[in-house]
Amino acid sequence: QVQLVESGGGLVQAGGSLTLSCTASGLTFSRYTMGWFRQAPRKDRDFVAAITGSDGSTRYADSVKGRFTISRDNAKNTLYLQMNSLKPEDTAVYYCGNGGTRWLSSVSAQYKDWGQGTQVTVSS
Repeated sequence: QVQLVESGGGLVQAGGSLTLSCTASGLTFSRYTMGWFRQAPRKDRDFVAAITGSDGSTRYADSVKGRFTISRDNAKNTLYLQMNSLKPEDTAVYYCGNGGTRWLSSVSAQYKDWGQGTQVTVSS
């Protein structure tokens, strides 16, 4: 059974930083594209960033480019999201998902095995 567990969220002031983690079990982690998405209240689940399993290629939403960095440690089955220069509009529940062998998809429907999410709140 595949399980993804996010952690690292919290309350931070605008301009601050947080690092999210997503620990995976029940799958051959290094084979798959992994992605971060976020969902604010009454909004759709939006793409944040994705990274391939093989060569570590990455893709970012325009809204986070230059501020967020996605990375992974295949030996630890863990996905990361380093978030810098946080803004109030980054406030959301952040989820990691398994994108399978798709190439850096930004479509949430193409991901599965979602974790429970971790809340990020950025105060102004």
